[in-house]
Amino acid sequence: MKKLMLGIAALAMIGSITSCREVQEKAAQAGNAVESAANSAADAAGNAVNAAGEAVNAAGEAVGNAAGDAVDAAGNAVDAAGNAVNAAGDAVNAAGEAVGNAADAAGNAVNAAGDAVNAAGEAVGNAADAAGNAVDKAGNMAKDAMEGAKDKAGQVIEKGSDKLKKAVDH
Repeated sequence: MKKLMLGIAALAMIGSITSCREVQEKAAQAGNAVESAANSAADAAGNAVNAAGEAVNAAGEAVGNAAGDAVDAAGNAVDAAGNAVNAAGDAVNAAGEAVGNAADAAGNAVNAAGDAVNAAGEAVGNAADAAGNAVDKAGNMAKDAMEGAKDKAGQVIEKGSDKLKKAVDH
C-alpha cells in the first residue's frame, strides 16, 4: 500500500511539473488526489479493523502507519511542487530584470545614436559654414584681383598711348 501511495504521489508530482504556469494548479490537484487516496486508505483500514476484530487491529495499525507515510510523502511532494513554483517565480523575475536591462541598454544605444546624429549634423553645418566663408573669401579675392588687373591694364594702356602720341608727334 505504501508503494502504491508513493507511486501515486510520484506520478502526481511528475504530471505537475509540465509547465511553470500550471505547477501551482497541478500541485493542488496532486495534493487533492493524494488526500483522497489517503482518506480512502484510512476508510479501508477502519473497515478492516471493524470487520476482523483484534487480529485486524494489528493490520489496521500497519495500514495506518502506511497511510501516515503516504501522507508524509504527499506532503513532501506538495513541498517540492511549492519549491518548483518558487523557483519558477525567481526565474520569471530574473527574466523580467534581464528584459528591463536590455530595454535600458537599447534606450541608451538609441540616445547615443541620436547624440551621434546631432553631432554629425552640427559638424556638417560647421563644414557648410566654413565652405561658404571660403567661397565668399575666394570670390572677394578674385574680384579684387580683377579690379587690380583692370587698373594695371588701364595704366599700361595709358602709358602706351602717351608714348605713341609722343612718337607720332615727333
